[in-house]
Amino acid sequence: MRTRLLLLTDRAQLSKGRSLSRTIAECVDAGLDAVVVREHDLAARDRRALVARLAELDRLTVISSRIADPAAHGLHLAAHQERVDGWHGRSCHSADDVRRAAAAGVAWATLSPYAASASKPGHGPPLPPDAFTGDPGIPVFALGGIDPGNARAAVEAGAHGVAVMGAVMRAADPVRVVARLLQELA
Repeated sequence: MRTRLLLLTDRAQLSKGRSLSRTIAECVDAGLDAVVVREHDLAARDRRALVARLAELDRLTVISSRIADPAAHGLHLAAHQERVDGWHGRSCHSADDVRRAAAAGVAWATLSPYAASASKPGHGPPLPPDAFTGDPGIPVFALGGIDPGNARAAVEAGAHGVAVMGAVMRAADPVRVVARLLQELA
């Protein structure tokens, strides 16, 4: 995976009246090229329609979280989910988890929590400073508490890139946050 920024969705964190589809489309215009669609609480039909709408956006890789979807380009598995065939990644919570995931054939991993997260208060403690050292042979994205102020530090610590949810989803101007993240990762 070449991208340095994965955006994870959570429409519940968006400002009132803001559409998730429109927000993602605007972020793509700002340079976003990969999104992980969570929205696990949506009815199956509505979630499939959302994934299909997003998959129609040019230059956007759409990854479905936990639930295989034929319109998605890939699947991101939770730490506890069984291995699947096809292009997929996995959520990990330690460097050992990342090594096991890489050995099992995943294409990428998220490693969390990088920092304290407003989206998951109390989730942690944050990973030790050396969690991203070594080369597992796959891109590893720092997840948890990521914002424009610490994205570059995560990459300097050894992460391939960052995975972000709350800093973008809760922002008054999500597009501006995505643009700042991309600038920090350039």
